[in-house]
Amino acid sequence: MHKLISELNRLYLFDEQQQYVEADGSAQALTPAVLAHHLSGEQTLAVRLVSEHGLARALVLEFGGKGGGEAHWSALCTIANAVQHELDLPAPAVSISGTAFQLWLSLATPVPVAQARQFVQLLRSTFLPASTDILAIAPPDYVEQAALPPCLQPTGKWAAFIHPSMGAAFVDEPGLDMPPPPAAQLGFLESLRSINPGQFAQALAKLQGHAGLLDAVPAPVAVTLPVATSAAAPGLLLQDASLEDIVRWLHARNIEPTFRHRLP
Repeated sequence: MHKLISELNRLYLFDEQQQYVEADGSAQALTPAVLAHHLSGEQTLAVRLVSEHGLARALVLEFGGKGGGEAHWSALCTIANAVQHELDLPAPAVSISGTAFQLWLSLATPVPVAQARQFVQLLRSTFLPASTDILAIAPPDYVEQAALPPCLQPTGKWAAFIHPSMGAAFVDEPGLDMPPPPAAQLGFLESLRSINPGQFAQALAKLQGHAGLLDAVPAPVAVTLPVATSAAAPGLLLQDASLEDIVRWLHARNIEPTFRHRLP
């Protein structure tokens, strides 16, 4: 159990801020002992995935609701494949919650919850056709707290992480009758890697580009550099100036150039 808790911490929880929500809405400390009780089925907790400072590192997409089990599983596969092949991100974890399928993405560095929410919403809108709107009936666009698998649900079914190849077997009932072996749960998580900040920024920019949310790149403007090369050439277009011309022009204005990008 200790190794499983360690893996869950590595992927989805905060080192300095771990909380769960009581029935009365109060937030309590999620200690290793409390988490062990949760994972063993002694009590089921709603674990907060957003810190008190509004940061998130576990991005959870849920696919469920009444009926449509095959459609839900198909939609999850679509998103999971897009995450890896279209966005070049590490493979996410897959779980069954007892009532739905869930996709778990891990961030190495927490991001503001507004950015996390936008990322999840753009994943859905970019890669799922409008015909799958049924998927949004039950789950919200962004999950801020969840019963961290594995755990015993109020329905009597167990939530658990599963191998992606097993998903089709749960389309009729996405839950387990028996508690999953901790060693098997550990095996599903050990090989997973978190999304590093550079990967996340690149993927978010790509999604924003698909959605038309990025600012349009302005058209090139003909800039004239008044380089006194000859009487017949009072100015040079920037596209015609050499690097030496540009540096000379900047030095004449007491500007020291710093070149941060390699020009093609």
